[in-house]
Amino acid sequence: MEKMNSRKYVIGLDFGTDSVRSVIVDLASGKEMSTSVSYYKRWKKGAYCDPSKNQFRHHPQDYKESLVEAVVEAVKRAPKGTSKNIIGLGIDTTGSTPAPVDSLGTVLCLKKEFKDDPDAMFILWKDHTAVEEAELINKVVRSWEGADYTKYSGGVYSSEWFFSKILHIIRNNKKVKDVAYTWVELADWVPAILTGNTKPDSLKRSRCAAGHKAMWHPSWEGLPSEEFLTKVDPLLSGLRERLYSDTYTSDISAGSLTGKWAKKLGLPEGIAVTVGAFDAHMGAVGAGIGQGSFVKIIGTSCCDMAVAPPETIGNKVVAGICGQVDGSVIPGLIGLEAGQSSFGDAYAWFKDILMWSVQKFVDDKECIDRIEEEIIPQLTKEAEKISPKDSTLIALDWLNGRRTPYADQKLNGAIAGLSLGSNSPAIFRAIVEATAFGSRAIIERFRQDGVAIDEVIAIGGISHKSPFVMQVLSDVLDMPVKVSSSFQAVAVGAAIFAAVASGHYGNIVQAKNKMASSTLTTYKPRKNNVNTYNRLYGLYKELGESMEDILRRL
Repeated sequence: MEKMNSRKYVIGLDFGTDSVRSVIVDLASGKEMSTSVSYYKRWKKGAYCDPSKNQFRHHPQDYKESLVEAVVEAVKRAPKGTSKNIIGLGIDTTGSTPAPVDSLGTVLCLKKEFKDDPDAMFILWKDHTAVEEAELINKVVRSWEGADYTKYSGGVYSSEWFFSKILHIIRNNKKVKDVAYTWVELADWVPAILTGNTKPDSLKRSRCAAGHKAMWHPSWEGLPSEEFLTKVDPLLSGLRERLYSDTYTSDISAGSLTGKWAKKLGLPEGIAVTVGAFDAHMGAVGAGIGQGSFVKIIGTSCCDMAVAPPETIGNKVVAGICGQVDGSVIPGLIGLEAGQSSFGDAYAWFKDILMWSVQKFVDDKECIDRIEEEIIPQLTKEAEKISPKDSTLIALDWLNGRRTPYADQKLNGAIAGLSLGSNSPAIFRAIVEATAFGSRAIIERFRQDGVAIDEVIAIGGISHKSPFVMQVLSDVLDMPVKVSSSFQAVAVGAAIFAAVASGHYGNIVQAKNKMASSTLTTYKPRKNNVNTYNRLYGLYKELGESMEDILRRL
């Protein structure tokens, strides 16, 4: 029997919207030795955010504090002696989540003069303050006579992405514009601080982040040209030369863990830290993605991932998605990304609508908390009793705009068919069905451009918490939906990359085959619902097409 102290381990760190998740994984068996979650304290209080403006910002100190808490607690929960045999750290984050930095790589809000300025912090992926700037980028890319820089980003640039956000801030905050040397993605900043290489001119930039959100592509030698960026807005002049040209896949080490951070985290100094990537991309690997797989990372929003060989894709571009990038998921394969801007958020929104009167008129906090905890389970219980054949409601899932197909953050949600007989469970069921219809629209978009999808794998909180949502998804897609067994599949994906960056495995496929999460359960489509949902999906598409122009003008 192999001695405990001879085994090797890696840590996967998942920097999500609400928290940092940490998992310690045995390299030989793929067993999760321990996990821990640390919630961002400032974010939890709503600091620096204004939902009425779609403004969502993260303070870098939240990341640092939760990073330490999550790792220290995971180490504490692991078997004795585990920490000294940890050989690598893998990093994934939300994105695009950029921040302005000075020439040393210090995020501006960490400087005294910017300490409470939201524009000097990380601009979270779900921040939609840059809608006008995204529209401008799309207008210029279609009208100028140079390269189509959105070609490999689905043909549409989004307000959720890198250059839109930068332009919005420097247009509206002269102080930040004048002091910012450049901008850094969260996926690049976390490995940079852990390895002590924060200087923007030398830190390793993520291929995943650059290709999917910043229009980086080898065919035009990196980022969009100075001429194009200046044509979008002269305020962008000079920025390109202070960004980057080279990018790296996440099987490569960004550097070694510094002594300072090793002491804080209770880990060996000098262990490998991966180049960062986005959560969905590493999560897909944690779920065991392969050719023909379609991995859905289902949480507040939904990210969808697929991979295909370069020879299959060739010169083909998949329109309306969030990018196709060589090596963004598995090095050597083209990573394809799509997603929905709201998924679980749509259910949370409806819960908040129903809770308004409770919070307004009920004084008993314990009662309020109990109702809030039970409202979605009770809605689910009643909604399950409604046959889709009896449905008179069709909803659009664009409550936070539409990410895919064809990004458009000016769109809003809608519910059609309401009557005096429409009750809360029926409306809730329509919202659940809408999120499933949105998923089907994405899969159809991939298939229309020749990307094979043979199976669906779901990870994320909702995949474990709601059998109802997963069964509706299977019925609407008319495909089996596998649910990954790990509650931390995204962090497991980060750990898989750490296993390669540390040199323990030769490539991601080898590491994935040993360490990826197994299947917990599989939902199969109920044939008596499939035909009904085919009809309702047709109505969903008709409603969306007829409402798009109206919704943009609201």
